[in-house]
Amino acid sequence: MSTSYDVINPATEEIVKNVPHLDLEATDLVIVKAAKAFETWRHIAPGERARLLRSFSQVVTDHREELAQIEITNSGHTRGNALWEADNVANTLMYYAASPERLFGRQIPVPGGIDVTFKEPLGVVGIIVPWNFPMPIAGWGFAPALAAGNTVVLKPAEYTPLSAIRLGELALIAGIPEGVFNVLPGKGSVVGNRFVTHPLVRKVVFTGSTTVGKQIMVGCAEQVKRVTLELGGKSSNIIFADADIEKAAAGAPGAVFDNAGQDCCSRSRILVQKSAFDNFMEHFEVAVKKFRVEDPNLSTAEMGPLISKKQFDVVESFLDEPIAFKGNAPTSPGYWMAPTVLLPKNTQARSWREEIFGPVVSVMVFEDEAEAIAMANDSEYGLSGSIWTRDIGRALRVSRGIETGALSVNSNSSVRFWTPFGGFKQSGLGRELGPDALDSFTEVKNVFISND
Repeated sequence: MSTSYDVINPATEEIVKNVPHLDLEATDLVIVKAAKAFETWRHIAPGERARLLRSFSQVVTDHREELAQIEITNSGHTRGNALWEADNVANTLMYYAASPERLFGRQIPVPGGIDVTFKEPLGVVGIIVPWNFPMPIAGWGFAPALAAGNTVVLKPAEYTPLSAIRLGELALIAGIPEGVFNVLPGKGSVVGNRFVTHPLVRKVVFTGSTTVGKQIMVGCAEQVKRVTLELGGKSSNIIFADADIEKAAAGAPGAVFDNAGQDCCSRSRILVQKSAFDNFMEHFEVAVKKFRVEDPNLSTAEMGPLISKKQFDVVESFLDEPIAFKGNAPTSPGYWMAPTVLLPKNTQARSWREEIFGPVVSVMVFEDEAEAIAMANDSEYGLSGSIWTRDIGRALRVSRGIETGALSVNSNSSVRFWTPFGGFKQSGLGRELGPDALDSFTEVKNVFISND
């Protein structure tokens, strides 16, 4: 251990804990330990691996209050969100606990014998987790990776390492063998980069900015290393005139201001059909001003602070465009920002094109279905989005027309552990969650057995 980092509570600006960082030598030792553990873990009977994952899920559930409080303090997440996040880890583990006994290959008809396929684990999987949703995004990586028979080295974000460190301890309590699930706090340039360059790490799972994701992809190419990337987003919330405007307006603040807008699925562009614009904005303003930005420990809190002063400054730089209205925020210490609604002058405005990652949303009008699709697709990103309409045919046409990985109709929900999640275009590569995720953590091996 060569350096350390002071974890800050973003709601108070107070130091929570000093966390030691691993240096290159320590990182290499853990990777070697994980590679050694892989030789045992991959051969554990499927039913026993499933039992251990169920045990891990139960231990997480038993500690949900503790894990939630860690996230409230470390990340500034609201109590409601933090409890959901702890439950999401437990639920994702339980979902993938069903996988080891159902990791089916195929028998393929061939002449002269039989042909069978096996889904083989990769080895050591490196998972690099961002600071915006430290617990769930970690679980989306390590649950299917472990279920498929891989071992894991996980690097939490420097800002938010505490919940991942605790999950590593809980894994051992649950009976997961030493070396199978390892948490390595440290700098991305040291620990994260070593996942990319170390030959014993066979796959890298990265969630974060598109810029860093591109660098990781380039680095992994050197060894033809497998990679899953979940990157930036600039998702659209499209409201047609025939929609339930009151419901769409009431849901819109949560769709963008949840987690202080620090969400790659944030619907940070609202497209409203011209004839419904005034009606929508009237209801939207009421909803924004009612949105509760307060101490994240309170059960009534709907939004907490931004993660850091650095992030606050980045978001503030977008507030030079016309402002329609703002919500409220505390003036006490902490990285607080009021929810803000912008009216950009055109589609070239920074707020319309760039990922803000803060509680700021831009609103523009469109004339018809074709223009709505064109405006939504006019982005390098394609991660999520919503469509509000009572016309089922329109919902299907627009859903098929928008170049994005996860869409909701008359809803703002993006992520369910039962269904695949990932992006189009520069929003990423590969899919997490759902039944398909196991394919990302295995290789198909084909075996032909001759009749002779």
